[in-house]
Amino acid sequence: MRLVAERLGVDRGGRMVLRGVSFSVTAGEALIVLGPNGAGKSTLLRALAGLVAAAEGRVEFENGDPDAPREDALHLLGHQDGVKAGLSVRRNLAAARDILGGEGDLDAALGRVGLGHAAELPGSVLSAGQRRRLALARLLAAPRPVWLLDEPTAALDVAGQDLLGELMSEHRARGGLIVAATHLELKLEDARRLELQPLTMEAEED
Repeated sequence: MRLVAERLGVDRGGRMVLRGVSFSVTAGEALIVLGPNGAGKSTLLRALAGLVAAAEGRVEFENGDPDAPREDALHLLGHQDGVKAGLSVRRNLAAARDILGGEGDLDAALGRVGLGHAAELPGSVLSAGQRRRLALARLLAAPRPVWLLDEPTAALDVAGQDLLGELMSEHRARGGLIVAATHLELKLEDARRLELQPLTMEAEED
């Protein structure tokens, strides 16, 4: 699996927010996308996921299943955790797994992210950090090779950030690839970096 962007540009509301973005990420690798608010980090991830159309350039998945839709190969973990307040933690995860078409073990996923004890609690009682951990559990309940992570450390305490680092390392060891947009340092060993600036004309991988 290889994710490639070549001279990618994205127009939002008649204004170019990305232009000339180029990089490639292969199985086992990670790319950290950095930049201030307004630089287009979230837009880039949405373009990679196929949720935003490219105005210029291209995004391609290479060496994957040519007949499989792009969205079937990736997880996009965005700002919204998507927890339904009236459903139990376990039912929240089951619903997400069913939508994503996964076959992962729900109890194992909840245990891995430290929510095994809360499986039958309603989503409404979860703290912000627990809601983020539940979002991380979706990565395990419906395994996919490409993780697109938008500010993945948001609301996580130190222990949660350590957990995220472990999950990312394990994913890469299995041959997965990661593109993560962040303001903070991530525990991604040997990750390359892509610096974006607001209204930039060019953004090239370091």
